[in-house]
Amino acid sequence: MACLSLAHEAAGPGQDTQGDQTMTTKKNPTACLLVIGNEVLSGRTQDANIKFLAIGLGEIGIPLREVRVIPDVAETIIATLNECRAKFDHVFTTGGIGPTHDDITSECISAAFGVPWEPHPVAWARMEKSYKPGEFNAARQRMATMPRGASLIDNEISVAPGFTIGNVHVMAGVPRIMQSMFRHLAPTLEGGQPILSRAVHALRMAEGLIADGLTAIQNRYPELDLGSYPYYRPSGNGVAIVAKGTDAAMAEAAIAEVTALMVECGGAPVQGEPPEA
Repeated sequence: MACLSLAHEAAGPGQDTQGDQTMTTKKNPTACLLVIGNEVLSGRTQDANIKFLAIGLGEIGIPLREVRVIPDVAETIIATLNECRAKFDHVFTTGGIGPTHDDITSECISAAFGVPWEPHPVAWARMEKSYKPGEFNAARQRMATMPRGASLIDNEISVAPGFTIGNVHVMAGVPRIMQSMFRHLAPTLEGGQPILSRAVHALRMAEGLIADGLTAIQNRYPELDLGSYPYYRPSGNGVAIVAKGTDAAMAEAAIAEVTALMVECGGAPVQGEPPEA
């Protein structure tokens, strides 16, 4: 088919650009997110943190490479945490640091690191001061009890903090609180080059028509993540192609090739993401 001819072209500027970047650019650190909570796995609660963290981490050059949703089961939390903290530069957790019986993330992290789970002097004093006499009960004291050596992650919403120990960053599951914690935490993280995004979309174009050509383009730009995303709107269906990476020139070159491929396939590509409606 004529519109697939670009798949057979020799490697162009993208290959040279990639080679230069490989020699001169330090590799970005990576991240994993553990979403902890039976309520997510049961469908009772819909996670609202993954997208926020993925975008926020990308902006500081720490791409989110994996997300796992796990239950409030001590053995699972400990094993998963130990696996992931060895595999990734940063591990973020959400959920399980409240005052109730099923909030076991903090003590599980103590067990994973092999350190005591004990009152954090700063968190304890701050929380005790915030309650009336007699209201800082055993349940609330759990939120001020952390692995020995943890440093606090503050937030503007709740007096109860999250914490960091090693390369593990423990945050609340409630989105407003988690987002505030991340804003406090982000400036302290050593990231890499920000993850940039370039996109093009075409109405009434099926992704199967350009699939072979996209494969060839991806192969010419291995440092990029080239994603194909069909969309469905009342005004008509189409496909959006997004290039993500740390090199803006490389992303733009790849999207230029995608644009040419769409034109060759009879499409009318428009730069950027498709409108929401």
